[in-house]
This record gives sequence, structure tokens and C-alpha cells, in this order.
Amino acid sequence: MNAYNKNLVYIAACIGMVFFGIAFIVMGSVLPSLTAKYSLDAVGSSSLVSLLPVGVLAGSLLFGVVVDRYGYKLLLAVSTLFTLFGIEGLSFFEDLNILRICIFLIGLGGGMLNGSTNALASDISDDKERGSRLSILGVCYGIGALGIPLLLGILSKSYHYQFILQRTGLLMLLSILYFIAIKFPEPKIKQGFPFKQAIQLVKEPLLLIMSFFLFFQSGIEGLTNNWTTSYLHGRIAVGNDEVALGLTFFVLGMTVSRLILSYLLRIIKHEYILMGGIMTAVTGTIILNYAFDLHFAAISLFITGFGLAAGFPVIISYIGTAYKNISGTAIGLAMFIALTGNTLLNFAMGFISDSFGISSFPVFIIVLLLIQAIILFTNSKKLKKVSDTSIKNN
Repeated sequence: MNAYNKNLVYIAACIGMVFFGIAFIVMGSVLPSLTAKYSLDAVGSSSLVSLLPVGVLAGSLLFGVVVDRYGYKLLLAVSTLFTLFGIEGLSFFEDLNILRICIFLIGLGGGMLNGSTNALASDISDDKERGSRLSILGVCYGIGALGIPLLLGILSKSYHYQFILQRTGLLMLLSILYFIAIKFPEPKIKQGFPFKQAIQLVKEPLLLIMSFFLFFQSGIEGLTNNWTTSYLHGRIAVGNDEVALGLTFFVLGMTVSRLILSYLLRIIKHEYILMGGIMTAVTGTIILNYAFDLHFAAISLFITGFGLAAGFPVIISYIGTAYKNISGTAIGLAMFIALTGNTLLNFAMGFISDSFGISSFPVFIIVLLLIQAIILFTNSKKLKKVSDTSIKNN
């Protein structure tokens, strides 16, 4: 069995999660420039952006079986390379068809990075510290997600977006060398792909319960990112830049909360934190419903993000505890279901908006949060058993 340095490996996971934050946000940050450069209409812009979540879904589904069979070193290097090629392609290529391939690669690499870094942080942690480490990992996502638009905003007066993306790619290349240089945990499955085990996981009630909690979690986060600007435009007379700035408070709230959670998850039962987070997010969404200016909207988004922050770290921690022998595949399945929720609930919001108006957006979010609360209440015994297992092991 190979000896690896847990701290060096955790740093690798954090680096990978920063890159996922960049991959997930980069299209929204450069889309206005691409739209102007290629004279795209709304349909053309949408067709470009839609390839990113398709890639993320594919990467989230694939990474688990690859990690469990071949380990983390290969997957982290390859997924970062995919993201690197995609981002560099946005800055170097002029052909729209090649750009579409690049955007898919960004999503594919990002989806693999998201899943593999969560699985890696879970695997190298004992049961007591797992939730805390996953929360810090979430902070790294916030650094990437906030960092790229901030860099583009600050440097765009002096440099084209292509220059900034190229330098970001150079940082990714250096990180690949770091991944290659350090030792990682051995693969869990030495021969063959774990397809049989993956199929058996689909029948696991506990995993499905946790995955469907993440189905709504991912949907709520995606809805907030995608629909808040449209909602605020219908209520507050502000420009696009100001609304976009207000939306960053949502990510900021999640990032600050996860810093705090890295401590609280060590001393407070996880199920209490989850329920408290849902109630906090409901409060923030109610404030958003009555927000009459950008300041109140920013405060409400911060509170909502603060409340939602616990969802992914806690549930992934539960999955890592319950399915240690095949954690990559289990987390991969959960991530795939979660991202499917993001896609389907965004489609549902489009239908609701057309039928009842954009003003129904906060009500829809509150309904989804209450569904999450019902999932927790009705399955509290099953989830408590996972928590008790963590406590006994420490």
C-alpha cells in the first residue's frame, strides 16, 4: 500500500475544486464578449451555454467508476487537462463549431473535477473530519467562482479576456505537474470497471434518498444563479452590471458559511445544521420576495447562500461514510442525480415564469426548500444512523 501525504493530497483536491469554480462560472463571465465578437443572437448564445451543463453531467456520471478503478492521480490530471484545453480554446480559436467543443470540454473536465475532488476529500478524511474538510472544499469552489469574474472585471480595462484565460490555463498546467508529482490513495478496485456495483447502488434506498435531497439542492442553487437577475430586473430599476454584482453576494454567503461550517460540523449534529440551513434559506428567500432595492436584494441573497451552504458538504459526507468501499461511484451517481435536478428544475421555472410570471420565482424556491425539509423529517432515522456510525468510529 502506497504512503501518501494527506495534506498534500487535500491541497490537490482544493486546487481541483477552485478550477471547477472557474469552469462553472467562466462561460457566464465571457459570454457577453463572445456574443459581441460573433454577433450572436439569443438563440446562438443559448446554444453555446447549453453545452456546458451537458459536459458537467457527463463528467459527473463518468468520474466515479474511473476513480474507483484507476485512482485519483490520472483523473485529476486528465480532467484539469480537459478544462485547460477548453478554456484555452475560447481564447485561441475563431470557429464556432470548435468553440462548442471547447465549451463541452470545460463542462466535462469541470464535472469530473467536482466529483473527484469531493470523493478524494471524503476518502482521505476520517468520519469526524469529513464534513469539515468538504466544507473547506466548498470555500475553494467559491474562490474560483468569485475569482474569475473579479479578475475579468478588474483586468478587462487593460487586457482582453483572451489574455486572462490564457494565464489561467498556465496556472492549470502547473497544477497538473503538481498532481503528477505527489502520491494519491490507491484505487479501490484493482481489476475491471465497477459497473455491477454501480448498478447495485441504484437500488440502495439510503443513497437515493440523499441523492434526491441533492436533486433539489442543486436545483435551488442553479435557479438562484440563473433566474435572480431576471426576477430583479422586473422589480428594481438597475443595470445589468449592478444586478450581476448583487448576485455575487449569493456565492459570497455560501463561501462565508462554509468557512464557519468547517468548525461547526465538528461539534453540532449534521442533521441540525441541515435543517437550520433550510430555515435560513427560507428566510433569505422571503426577504428577496419583498426586496425593494438592490441593497435588500443583496442582503437576502447573502442570507440564502449562507443557508444553502451546508447541503452538499453534509450529504456528500454522509455518502462517503456509508459507502466507503465504492465512494467514487456512489458520489458520482449522487452528483449526476443532483445536476439532473438543476436542469429539470430550471426547465420547470421557465414554464412557471411563462404561465404565472417571474414574480413566482421566490415562491417556487420556498416550495423546493420545504420539500427538502420533508425529505429530512421523513428519513431522519436513516440519516441519524449514518451520523451515529461517524460518532462511533471516533
